[in-house]
Parts: sequence; structure tokens; C-alpha cells
Amino acid sequence: MQIDLNADLGEGCENDEALLGLVSSANIACGWHAGDARTMRQCVRWALQNGVAIGAHPSFPDRANFGRSTMHLPTDEIIAGTLYQIGALAAIVKAEGGTLSHVKPHGQLYNQAVKEPELAAALCEAVRLFDPKLRFFGLAASGMITAARQAGLEPVEEVFADRGYMPDGSLVPRSQPGALIEDEAQSLAQTLSLVRDRRVTAIDGSVVPVNAQSVCLHGDGAHALAFARRIRERLAAEGITVCAMAPPSSDKATASA
Repeated sequence: MQIDLNADLGEGCENDEALLGLVSSANIACGWHAGDARTMRQCVRWALQNGVAIGAHPSFPDRANFGRSTMHLPTDEIIAGTLYQIGALAAIVKAEGGTLSHVKPHGQLYNQAVKEPELAAALCEAVRLFDPKLRFFGLAASGMITAARQAGLEPVEEVFADRGYMPDGSLVPRSQPGALIEDEAQSLAQTLSLVRDRRVTAIDGSVVPVNAQSVCLHGDGAHALAFARRIRERLAAEGITVCAMAPPSSDKATASA
């Protein structure tokens, strides 16, 4: 059994370099909610040094609120803005001798795409136009995964170690109690349930089936590094290998962490 571990990086936290030694995929902020050209370049270099798969982490144009504001933008604006952000990171990745692997939307752009089919379709169309070989990270079993398949992309079904789940498989909104799991033991138990048992217990106690292909580890918590190390240790103890999927340029090569 194997699983990908991903983290959102380049967002102004001090853990980026250390986390890149523990995860297998990195989603690098492209400047619209956090980061800039310099931080993108540095994160790309660290990722390449650690053999970590590199992905773009586009957002709504909402730097003031860290990409967490609800927005309803025209489809052509979503496509253009996503292309702009992917292109910025892709240029840096190419210049550093790497290959862009995937795209994962950030924050409210991600959350709205779970519920809004037109938004999910626009994001996937932007990825398809840029490079149809790029994988598209989306919430497991959500409309994002459906949109990716309809666009001819390869979706990656993502789950969360430290987020609460609703009975329908969506994440508990950050504005509601239970959105964030702060107890390490509970987060570890949830991660093992997601990866090994392919299910998660929702906030109402119901059990939701999931197809976990990648686990997101948030890098901005007070104990992010310690938690990442604990997850790696527990997965290893369970005989579960941490590795990214093969890069788009090869069906056989595997980037490992």
C-alpha cells in the first residue's frame, strides 16, 4: 500500500524547507493569495533537492484575505487567472530543470469548486489548456473529481488529516465548530482510517467511504513539523509507503520522499 503526502507551501511559513523532507508532493503558492517569484523559486529548488513532485497552487485574487473570501467571477476570468498562475510557476520550474506535475486550487477557490460545477469545470479547462498531462487535485468523491475526468484530466482524490468531515464527504466549513482537528492522536487516527480503511467518520458519527490518493498536511500549524514526522512514522509502521505518483513525462518513474 502506498499514499502521497502533500503540503501547501510558499505561503510565508518557516517550515517549508523541513516539510519538503517529509512530503512527496508540494503545492506552491503562485502569488495571488501568498508568495511571490522569489519564494516560488526557492520552494521549487528545495522540492527538486528532495525529489518532491511540484504542483501549482492557484487562488482567487485575494491576497488580503489569504484566498479565503467567497468570489463569483466570470468563467473566462477564472480560466485566465488560473492560466496566469500556473504559467508563472511552470516557468520557474522549467528554468530550474524540473517538471510541473499537478495543480491544486487553494482555499475558497477549492471549497467553492467542490460545490459549484461550473467553477470546477473552468478550473479543469484551464489546466487542460495549459497541459492536459497535469494531474488535478480535488476533494475525494467531490464534483472536482468528476469535472477533472470530464475534461480528460487525471484526478487525484485528496483527503485531509486535520479537517473535520460532513456526512456528505465535504469538509466542515472553517466557520463552524469541528472544522479543524487539533488533537494529534485524533488526526493520526483519521489519517490511518482514510488511507488504510478508505473511510472517515463525519462530525455526526456517520461513516463516509473515500478513495484516498493523497493526504494534505497543513504546514502552518504550531506543531506542523512534529505532526508530519509522526504521520510518516505511523505510516511506515503500518507498512504504507509514502511516494508521489509518476510524473507526467513518464508512466513508470516515481518521485519519492
